[in-house]
Amino acid sequence: MTIRIRTRSANPNPKPDETNEDLKDVPMQWRRMLGYLAPYKLRLGLAFIALLFSAGLSLVFPSVIGQVVDSVLTAGNYELLNQITLALIGVFLLRAVTTLIESFNLNFVGESLVTDLRQQVFAHLNTLSLGFFTSRRVGELVSRISSDVTTMRTVLTNNLNTLLQQTFIMVGSLALMIVLNWRLTLFIVFLIPIIAVAGFGFGRYVRRLSTQVQDEIANSTVVTEETFQNIREVKSFVREEFEVGRYVSAIRSALKTAIRLARLNSIFGSLMSFLAFGSLAAFLWFGGREVLEGRLTGGDLITFLFYGVTVAGSFFSLVSIYTQFQSALGATKRVFQILDTQPDVKDAPNATPIVRAEGRITMENVSFRYEDEHDVLHNISLDIAPGEIVALVGPSGAGKTTMFNLIPRFYDPTSGTIKMDGHDLRSLSQASLRRQVGIVPQETLLFGGTIRENILYGRLEASEAEMIDAAKAANAHDFIISLPKQYETVVGERGVKLSGGQRQRVAIARAILKDPRILLLDEATSSLDSESEHLVQEALGRLMQNRTTLIIAHRLSTVRVADRIVALENGRIVEVGSHDQLIAKGGLYARLYEMQFAVSENGSRPEGEDVAVKAE
Repeated sequence: MTIRIRTRSANPNPKPDETNEDLKDVPMQWRRMLGYLAPYKLRLGLAFIALLFSAGLSLVFPSVIGQVVDSVLTAGNYELLNQITLALIGVFLLRAVTTLIESFNLNFVGESLVTDLRQQVFAHLNTLSLGFFTSRRVGELVSRISSDVTTMRTVLTNNLNTLLQQTFIMVGSLALMIVLNWRLTLFIVFLIPIIAVAGFGFGRYVRRLSTQVQDEIANSTVVTEETFQNIREVKSFVREEFEVGRYVSAIRSALKTAIRLARLNSIFGSLMSFLAFGSLAAFLWFGGREVLEGRLTGGDLITFLFYGVTVAGSFFSLVSIYTQFQSALGATKRVFQILDTQPDVKDAPNATPIVRAEGRITMENVSFRYEDEHDVLHNISLDIAPGEIVALVGPSGAGKTTMFNLIPRFYDPTSGTIKMDGHDLRSLSQASLRRQVGIVPQETLLFGGTIRENILYGRLEASEAEMIDAAKAANAHDFIISLPKQYETVVGERGVKLSGGQRQRVAIARAILKDPRILLLDEATSSLDSESEHLVQEALGRLMQNRTTLIIAHRLSTVRVADRIVALENGRIVEVGSHDQLIAKGGLYARLYEMQFAVSENGSRPEGEDVAVKAE
């Protein structure tokens, strides 16, 4: 197994044209995000009504304070004080009820929204072609489904709720301030643009840094996922310190950017605080003059002060929400990039399903190259009859695995045609095509659940008896029933609790249960002990019966089973024939046989037999 080590870093200084393009996409992103709220419009409507009541009741308190100052404290009216106090308690109780309704419905929508988004992203990822996953790391995709989707949820519920609430409170407070004293209101409104320019200017920089922090956190998640996924290799090569170093490097990079973001937020907060208190001082100066000139009472000034503080608080909340929205746009863009990614391999509009294939495979002048690489296959032409067993041999990199990947349409050929029973694979639906194809890889990967779940993965609707019959045919039943929990035994991550031979037999049972017409077998017995190899070979023999089979051959026993042998070199077919024919020809196969497949007189294999012909 190869451990890939690759680092990626976000671009902290995007080009101006990239930034402008991002800004053009913002309205589209917002429209798209808001579209996710449509299924919950009734609950959102109820929450909005509750929000209006709650915000409206919040506007009562400053007015009451003014009455207390003018009518109660100045005139000494105890009865009015009691009445005002009881009224306030009623107002606060009603506000608590409306807040409860608003909060519950928004949280309900938020949790449902997260579920919907994660389901959609996960489902879409499963529609993408194999090439998408070979060029991306699992940890990065997991980060998109987890942290980025959570960020979108916060924006669409909590932040949007706060935006509406604070906007309503600010507008209502301004309206009441105008009624009280329009001159003082204009003075306060004059101060707002000063704060606004500072707030929105900082917001653009916060957005860039926040996106970079999210990208670098995703990179550290990738390192974590890779390390734990390959923990056996990490420990066998004594690379614990190396992996810790990789993680520390990734997380320190995120920390460095996060500190820059924290510094920016701290400067922003301090500046806003100064502007707020400076505005308050200016307000008291102008408002005091209005009282001295008889245009305001003391109670009105206090009421005005409360409304002014409310307006300022609402405005700062809106500025803060703006910066959070800017931060969220990066996460939103990454989620939408996944959802907008289209599979490289698609069903044709009129794709037809194939119910039960005969099993003939025909390749006509097939060439293939991976993205931005040279051709891996060159003009491959091969006709495989139904039920025929064909062994592919050749040095590493010859193109054997690539030929495997083209048959179930994991990739489409760059040129040429592959047919099944005379039908171009591109004219068939992918799902029906892949139901006809069974794959037993060299390195068997099992899901972390039970043995039962892993076998039934071949055919979910299979009965208990069918599952057990498949296990018996794969020589797996005996070892399974010897386990304490038998078929309910949890195999662990990638089947780590089972031996290599046991994993292979479970995988073969899974393939037998699927009952494919075409079998792709990357023979995987080279690392097994003699007993396990015998059991696996016997199971494979049953699996291959009456099926068209392509085998990447590592062992002489497999080559002798094959009806034909295809020798590949540098992506080209150089020889086709039986074992005896190719030995007599004295070409590539004969050389490989002499080096790797020759058997000594006592039947043992020469040392290093499988080295040169393993699948790429």
